[in-house]
Amino acid sequence: MPLAVLLGAGAALGQAPVGLPWATLAALALIFPFFRLAAGPRRAAWIGWAFGAGYFAAALFWIVEPFFVDLARHGWMAPFALVLTAGGFALFWGGAFALAKWLGRGRWGEAVAFAVALTAVELLRSYLFTGFPWALLGHVWVGWGPMQLAAWIGPLGLTLLTVLAPALAAAAWPRGRLAVLVLVPFAAAYGLGLWQGARPVPVDAEAPVLRLIQPNAPQHLKWDPAHAQTFYARQISFTAAEATGEGGRPDLIIWPETSVPTVLNYADELLANVSDVAGDVPVVLGIQRLDEAGYAYNSLIALDETGARVALYDKYHLVPFGEYLPLSHWFDTVGLNIFGQGYGYTPGQGPRVLDLPGPVGPALPLICYEAIFPQDVNAAPERPEWLLQITNDAWFGSVSGPYQHLAQARLRAVEQGLPMVRVANTGVSAVIGPRGRIVEALPLNEAGWRDVALPPPLAPTFYAKTGDWTVSVLLFAALSGLWAWRRRMEIDPGRGRG
Repeated sequence: MPLAVLLGAGAALGQAPVGLPWATLAALALIFPFFRLAAGPRRAAWIGWAFGAGYFAAALFWIVEPFFVDLARHGWMAPFALVLTAGGFALFWGGAFALAKWLGRGRWGEAVAFAVALTAVELLRSYLFTGFPWALLGHVWVGWGPMQLAAWIGPLGLTLLTVLAPALAAAAWPRGRLAVLVLVPFAAAYGLGLWQGARPVPVDAEAPVLRLIQPNAPQHLKWDPAHAQTFYARQISFTAAEATGEGGRPDLIIWPETSVPTVLNYADELLANVSDVAGDVPVVLGIQRLDEAGYAYNSLIALDETGARVALYDKYHLVPFGEYLPLSHWFDTVGLNIFGQGYGYTPGQGPRVLDLPGPVGPALPLICYEAIFPQDVNAAPERPEWLLQITNDAWFGSVSGPYQHLAQARLRAVEQGLPMVRVANTGVSAVIGPRGRIVEALPLNEAGWRDVALPPPLAPTFYAKTGDWTVSVLLFAALSGLWAWRRRMEIDPGRGRG
């Protein structure tokens, strides 16, 4: 069991910021023999749970960072949050190992069942209870050739390949030639990804220029009245700055999530100031707002060159316990409230494509956490020309969380064949091309601004048209086939040897 935990932690080395997918492949190959030797589904479940606990504890250790914002009040919760998060998500992997052990027959059958079951529970983790598709095994390929395969098979397809390759290789061991043979298709897929990533992206000489504003407001100071105006003034200064060289003024200025230090209802003066310093350049920014009934929203608004509010989007995929309280009516009944401001957010109506002012074309807005959900991007009512994420990654600390969030934004760009513009309070703000390559970025924990041309979109990808349906159908067919094969082996056990 301790070895399984260590192997799980080793598998997490494939995630950002370390980014060593070979460590993930090695860990999966090494855990597979333990899975095969398990006496039955119950023992396999314990091995899977231990492996998953190590993986999620290492990959998601940034989950403790929000508790350090107010260390005196909430710091004691941090270790419990990590243990419960890692242990809870590990239950999915424990279930996958048990299911694979029950379904698999023979080394090849067990290898396929191992990969299919683990991918199936990652699909469940992506959707169940609002979903949390963070640190999927397929994410280890961000920045590597196979990332480009997400344009066809998405992150779950990448996850399936990531698990299947080492499982088949481990099943073939120690027959070296056979191990090499089973890896040939995966090598071909790797080469296909490299080829796709090397293809040129069209260049638009008349591309609109966007200004990314990064104020770098630490979370523990962001809403402090003694500092909030300082960060607002910093953004005003960056907005007014003149570009060096021949660039001139940008076509659109973008501020990050909740970047105005008051709610929209009382922000007329602050927004007028923003519009004044922007001159004739439209501005998009994040701000909180209250509706007529007093419900709060985490919103994005657009101001045109006159300062008029011409577009509004309310975040709808909220963070459980961070932005809203599940079963809140029950908690209200007993008088409990976890939100320091006295309220949680209300979800908006869903994905919307906004026609933003200026020559930038329609964009799909994503606020913070929404960018981790490929299904939400696919749910847009029409195809945008680019993706816009405004976020406050100060909540995620400075070690792994912001880089993993950035990695997922890169994957969304590849999946859709669309450029992604990411504007983050503390970073990493970036313009990402439609094949996931970072065009330009502002480093983490630095204040500043960048003027960057918006890359043009590519044609809609296969994944943009089909979403997770292709992989879901494949998984269902594979599980059904494994179940049928198991039933057949019960009738004729000799067929399952090997």
